Amino acid sequence: MITFTEAQLNAWIAPLLWPFLRALAVFSALPIFNRQNVPLRVRIGLAAFIAFAAQPALPEMPVVALDSMVALSIVAQQVLIGLTMGFAVRVVFAAVEFAGELIGLQMGLNFAGFFDPVTASQGTAVSSFFATLVAWIFIALNGHLIVVTALVSSFQAFPVGPEPFAFLTRSQPHRWGAEIFSTGLWIALPLVAMLMFVNLALGFISRVAPQIQIFAVGFPITLGLGLLSLWFIVPALEQPFASALERVLSTLR
Repeated sequence: MITFTEAQLNAWIAPLLWPFLRALAVFSALPIFNRQNVPLRVRIGLAAFIAFAAQPALPEMPVVALDSMVALSIVAQQVLIGLTMGFAVRVVFAAVEFAGELIGLQMGLNFAGFFDPVTASQGTAVSSFFATLVAWIFIALNGHLIVVTALVSSFQAFPVGPEPFAFLTRSQPHRWGAEIFSTGLWIALPLVAMLMFVNLALGFISRVAPQIQIFAVGFPITLGLGLLSLWFIVPALEQPFASALERVLSTLR
C-alpha cells in the first residue's frame, strides 16, 4: 500500500503551485491574452505548461502548509507580482494608444469616436488602429516569449516568500505612468509637429486671403497629410515599442 505524509505532499505541490499562480496572474492581465474571446481554459493550460517546463530554471520553492497564513501570504505575493507584470505590458500598449489619440486629435479624426466592446471603453479611429497594430507587433516581435522569459527571471529577482508587497519597493510600478506620456509623445511628436506647421500655414493663408473658406479647405488637407504621414510612421513603430517593453520588463527581472 502506498502511503505518504502531508509534508511529502506539500513538497510535491509547492514547486508547481507557486509558479502556476504567478503565471496565471500574468496571463490574466496580459494584453491579448486577457480578452474575453480567450477562454479561461487556455490561460490555465498555458500557466500550467510554463510552470512545469520552467522547473529546471527555477530556484528552490519554500514548502509550507497550504492551510496556514504563510501560504495565504505567498498566494497573495504570486498574484500581485503576476498582475504587476501584466500591467507593465499594458502600460506599453497604452503608450502607443495614447500616441494614436494625439495623432487623431491633430488630424481631426477624434470626431469619429465609438464604443469598443472588447475593452468596454470609448475609442477613436486612430487609437483603435494603433491598438490593433501594436497587438500584431507584440506577436511578431515574440513579445509573449519575452514576457515568459521575464516571468521565469522574476523568481530570481523576487523569490517566493511570505511578504506580498516587498517587490513594490524595487519595481516601483507607480513610476510607469510616465512611460505612457514619454513613449506616446515620442511616437506622435513628428506627425504632431508637421500638422501644427500645416495649421500655422493655413492660419496665415486665412489672414492673407479671407475669402477662402479655410475650414472647408483645411480639413481635407490636414486629413490627407495626416494619413500620408501615418504611412511613414507605422513601419517605424516597432523600435519605440520594443524599447519601451524592454525598459518596463527590466525592472521585474
